[in-house]
Amino acid sequence: MFTGLIEEVGILRSVTSGGEMMVLNIGASLIMGDLKIGDSVSVNGVCLTATSIGDHSFTVDVMPQTYRNSNLKSLRTGGKMNLERAMAAGGRFGGHIVQGHVDGTGEIRSVKRDQNAVVFEIAPDRKSLFKYIIPKGSITIDGISLTVVNTESSTFTVSIIPHTLGETVLAHKRPGDSINIECDVLGKYVDHLLHYGSRSGDEEDKKSSKISHDFLAANGFV
Repeated sequence: MFTGLIEEVGILRSVTSGGEMMVLNIGASLIMGDLKIGDSVSVNGVCLTATSIGDHSFTVDVMPQTYRNSNLKSLRTGGKMNLERAMAAGGRFGGHIVQGHVDGTGEIRSVKRDQNAVVFEIAPDRKSLFKYIIPKGSITIDGISLTVVNTESSTFTVSIIPHTLGETVLAHKRPGDSINIECDVLGKYVDHLLHYGSRSGDEEDKKSSKISHDFLAANGFV
């Protein structure tokens, strides 16, 4: 599990690919202090496993499922990426619950300055994601824990403070670029529980789903 607070920006030293698989060698410094083989690392918001440790670098494997559903396939040697080690037990929880399980990608439509902030307008590749994208709710963009400012019919916006912009790959992003999106896991769990019975043929599942839905409706949640 991650928090969405980026520790450093790494550099892609090399990429080996074949079909829909990749092996990435990533140059880093800060996170290398205690990184071990088998550790989880968020790379642009994607949870990957360190498979070897080198001189100020580590390697990770990208499997076809990840290749298809993230922007890692667009990385090129020399490209920058957000890096975060898995959250340590007892550490400060400064962002929100981030699993590193990307729900889809998005295209940056515009980047506009708003006094001391920069507002990114993003169009998700799947409209179905909008049920989880809530104004003032949490969202993860390329591994960064952010707050949704507003939503429209096909886009949403996030506002970036100068520190976050300067310490992440967002400083290098432009309109037309791709970003990884992970929606708040709490919303996904609630949605699954509410609709599980309707997707199952089991009468007990349907009954349980109706009870959950009725309870939430009675308390103004649906």
